[in-house]
Formats: sequence, structure tokens, C-alpha cells
Amino acid sequence: MTVRPSALALTPLLLFLALFFGAGLYFTAQGEAMGFYQLRAPVAILPALALAAWIAHRRGLQAGEILLRGMGDPNIVLMCLIFLLAGAFAYVSSAIGAVDAVVSIGLSAIPAPLILPGLFLLSGLISLAIGSSMGTIAAVVPIALGVADASGLEHALVVGAVIGGAMFGDNLSVISDTTIAATRTQGAQMRDKFRENFSIAVPAALATMLLLGVLGGASPIETQPVGSAWLILPYGVVLALALAGVDVLIVLGLGIVLAGGFGMGFADDYGVVPFVGDIWTGFEGMVEILLLSLLIGGLGALTKASGGLVWLAGGIARLVRGRRGRRAGEFSIAALSGAADVFTANNTVAILVSGSVARDIAGQHGISPRRAASLLDIFACVAQGVLPYGAQILLAASLASVSPLALAGRVHYCWLLAIVAIGFIAWPGRRDVPLPDAPRAEG
Repeated sequence: MTVRPSALALTPLLLFLALFFGAGLYFTAQGEAMGFYQLRAPVAILPALALAAWIAHRRGLQAGEILLRGMGDPNIVLMCLIFLLAGAFAYVSSAIGAVDAVVSIGLSAIPAPLILPGLFLLSGLISLAIGSSMGTIAAVVPIALGVADASGLEHALVVGAVIGGAMFGDNLSVISDTTIAATRTQGAQMRDKFRENFSIAVPAALATMLLLGVLGGASPIETQPVGSAWLILPYGVVLALALAGVDVLIVLGLGIVLAGGFGMGFADDYGVVPFVGDIWTGFEGMVEILLLSLLIGGLGALTKASGGLVWLAGGIARLVRGRRGRRAGEFSIAALSGAADVFTANNTVAILVSGSVARDIAGQHGISPRRAASLLDIFACVAQGVLPYGAQILLAASLASVSPLALAGRVHYCWLLAIVAIGFIAWPGRRDVPLPDAPRAEG
């Protein structure tokens, strides 16, 4: 069935953003410290869902079925499972003192100016190994919060460093969903896309680490005595398994069991009853983000089925029709990828939605498959890393109890990546040489 383009189909997401952020800014201006928590996101999205369902119904679509199919998408359900397990692991590990032990030992061994760059690098290595920014954030944010408390650094700054590292590794990883989607849609080789991304992502990462070193270097760090050093082991196992590429659900599930077991063995007054209670408390902390993720999945499915994303892709393609030159084509691919991510809040879906149009643009403007794949992945990463309603920031915000909007401005890597990538496109002396790439796949 051919989807007819419709600009109207994009208005439900705009309504959600207007309600959620409009209310947050209003209450903040009124002096409310928790302004963005006065109108909860899962409530703010309900009028948008109603509007999206009405638009779908007017176009002769089964709105209810599309909504449920979007909410039940395997990627959405997987994210929800990660949210629950991450919440439980973070709460249990904090309750037994594991996070305090890791932070105390780590801070005593690492110079203060290297704390934030070290967290960024650790997140990047884990995400590169497992190909999942979500799993990385779930594993590292509890440590980052301990660092923030010990050093007096702002929570948003420290957690933003973790999110940036997670996005850096995810963008480069050859086993990431985004890498696979970008190379498949453009007919590029994995290794070629990696090399292309490397030349853009690494300078942005080095600039980020330098900036983080400056921002965190002057903070006094105080460490407190901790209990048994054995409490560190559950975290060590989780990080080692993550670096080894074990599935994130297995890593987090095993981490919960190990944390509970070591807590019973080495922490004072910790038993089975507190353990199961802490698991449930961790689950409760993830309820808001879980609900929002399900509802955003449904909203995205309605938007796509009603032709909103098709209209968006067609509009960007029309902007460059008749224009020639590498820059015009590359900026179009970048805009297409970033805009698709804004309206889907999922970088893999954004790449898949915009892939065929990006491939046509690349062919018309003489852009190699590897470069088209690289730009698709990079600008989806840029948008996803700073979206206050994206899964990465929502997970980190829930774990850290900070405003998603505050975190969005602190993910320095994604902002610097955008600057470097735009400079890479605009550089006048650079030429596109498509010959080393593999031939484009048919279809």
C-alpha cells in the first residue's frame, strides 16, 4: 500500500512538544524548581495521540491497530525491558554500596582533570563493544552519579559526558543497529563507512575530552571510606561483560543477581527481603519513561502511516532538485537524517525511513555510498543524542533525577560532532572519490 505524503501528519508531535516544553518553560519562569515535572510527558502526549489517531482515521486507516502495533514494536519493547533492568540494577547496586566503592577507588587513582574525560572514554569503549548506547548508559550512569556527588560537579554535566561517550561508541560500532541500517540502505561496506565516520567522530571526541577536562578540572574531590572492596565485583563483572559484547539484557540481569548476592554477603543488614524490595523500587523509578516510550512508539507509527515522514523526505528532496554539487547533496542527506530522527525519536528508524531518499540524493550528486551512510548515521546520532524526549536522555534523566532539557544542553559530544561534520561537508578543498567503495546493491 502506497503512503500518501501529508504535512498534517507531523502536527501531533509538534503539539506534544508545544505542550510538554511549553508547560515546562512556563512553570520554570514562575519560579518552580521542578518546572518540567508539573506536566508529565506521558500525560502531555495524550492529546497528540488523539490528534494523530484522528488524522489516521480521516485517511481511512485503522488508527487503533496502528497505534498498538507501534507500541508493540520489538525495538520499543526491548527499550522498555532495558529501562526496567537498568532501574533495578542501579538501585540495588547503590543500596549495597557498590557504586560508592567503585567511585572511591576510582577517584583515588585518577587525577581530577581526567575524571570527566575518563567517564567519556569508558562509555565510548563500552558502547563501541556492545553497539548499544542504551546499555552503556544503564551501566555507567550510576558510577557517574557517584562521581558527581564526590566531586561536587553538576549531575547534568557528568551524565552528559556519559551520554556523549555512549553516542560516540554507538556511532562507530560495526555491530550497532544504526551502522547496519546505514550501510544496508546505501549499499556501502562496513569498513568503508567506519573509516569515513572515524575521520569525523574522533576529532569531535578529542575536542569533547579536552572541553570536559577544562570543565571538571577545578572541582575538589572528596572520597569517603567504603565497606568491603568485594562490593566492587558486581560492577566489574557488568563492565567486563559489556566490553565482551554480551547481550545487554543478560548483562543487566546478571548484574542485578550479583549485586544482590554480594550485598547479602558483604553489606551490613542486607537480605532477600530488602533485595527484592530494591528491585521493585528500581522498576518504579522507570515507570514514567517506560510509558512515554510505549506512547512515542505508537505516535511514531501513526505519523509514519499517515504520510508525515514521506512528506518530510519528499520536501527535503525537492529542496535540492535541480541543484548540483557535493555540498548540496550532503547537506540534504544530513538534514533528512536529523529531521527524520526528530520526528521518530529513534535513530535506527530514522535511517531506515530516510535511507532510500538519501540514496537517490547521493546518486544525483555523485556522493559515494560510504559517505552517504556515514552522514546518515552521524546526523541521526547528533539529533538522537540531544533530543529531550529521546530514549537515551530519558533513561539517563530517570536514573539521575534531572530534567531531560538540562541534559540536552550538556551532551557536548553531539553538539561538537555536528560542528565538525558540518565543517567536513563545507570544507572547500575536499573531494568525493567514490571509486574504492563496493558497487551499490540493486533494489
